[in-house]
Amino acid sequence: MNTLESSKTLEDKILEKITLADNEVFIRKDFKDIGDYNSVGRCLRNLLKKGKLIKIGHGLYAKAAISPLSKCIVPRKGLPQLGVEVLNKFGIEAFPSSYQRAYNEGRSTQVPTGRLIGVKARTKRKIGYAGKYIAFEYLD
Repeated sequence: MNTLESSKTLEDKILEKITLADNEVFIRKDFKDIGDYNSVGRCLRNLLKKGKLIKIGHGLYAKAAISPLSKCIVPRKGLPQLGVEVLNKFGIEAFPSSYQRAYNEGRSTQVPTGRLIGVKARTKRKIGYAGKYIAFEYLD
């Protein structure tokens, strides 16, 4: 290990892993190879305060950016994309909702918000931020 690598703090290592990652959503377990549970949690809280991450659920974090419109910290991707990524991370397959299918098939002119995601497995996850949350439609 060179001196530059050893001089990095745990927070620097976590931020580097987040920056280089292709995915947008992270859980604490994603960083278990970098540090222990409590230290990683402390670093994630610091990154939340610095606006590098935004909390989108219990133990769920997403890459963040500052909105050009509201100047608030928001996720870089929309809630529907984040919701699908979270579900995939936990091994739950996501499907278009009945509203999305009706719109796509031309049976409805009502444009769906995308915040309703079809799933076949039950989930209690609450995914969202700033009062906006994903809802799940259980499909047979």
